[in-house]
Amino acid sequence: MQDMHDGGLDDVAESELVTRHGPFRAVAFRDPVDGHEHLALVRGDPRGREDVLVRVHSECLTGDLFGALRCECGAQLRSAIDAIVDEGCGVLVYLRGHEGRGIGLVAKIRTHVLQDEQGLDTVDSATALGLPVDVRDFGPAARVLRHLGVASVRLLSNSADKVLGLTGHGVAVTGRVPLLEPVDEHNVRYLTAKRDRLGHDLPHLDSVRGRGRTGW
Repeated sequence: MQDMHDGGLDDVAESELVTRHGPFRAVAFRDPVDGHEHLALVRGDPRGREDVLVRVHSECLTGDLFGALRCECGAQLRSAIDAIVDEGCGVLVYLRGHEGRGIGLVAKIRTHVLQDEQGLDTVDSATALGLPVDVRDFGPAARVLRHLGVASVRLLSNSADKVLGLTGHGVAVTGRVPLLEPVDEHNVRYLTAKRDRLGHDLPHLDSVRGRGRTGW
């Protein structure tokens, strides 16, 4: 089903952004549906290209900015940028308003308390607070990819649901590229829940099966 806002983005600003990974084109935009300001980092010229390497990254302040170890978000962000640089052409879409899979920063920190004190996983800690497990909308990513003229994408993700979240908004996804990060004592419970409860494809977890938090 094609997105009802297929016509494009009205509030867009672009400039060069020089980073430690090299130069990108920074495309900031206010989405007409969710009202949030998002950012696309563009390497090379993806306009009209097929199979463009794309990472759609949900905002995670604790992981992306402060390097929290309970999730792999920050590591995935850095790995995705490296992969796009190596590819020579690609897009990283950074979606704001997705903190805690859409429940917000304060609520996410409250789920951390339940995870630490009661041993709940990332799913049960949300539902215990009466919150939804995932309310993210990937429509903004689809709209900016159309704005950039991307014909089809190879998606850097371990989640089949994210593929569906894009194809449901009219994005042609020709493949999914795994983005696997090392498992350790800090993130093993989170990653296990993502695999067992949320359907993420994380085959490298099999190598640590049976190791408890004290087995590292």
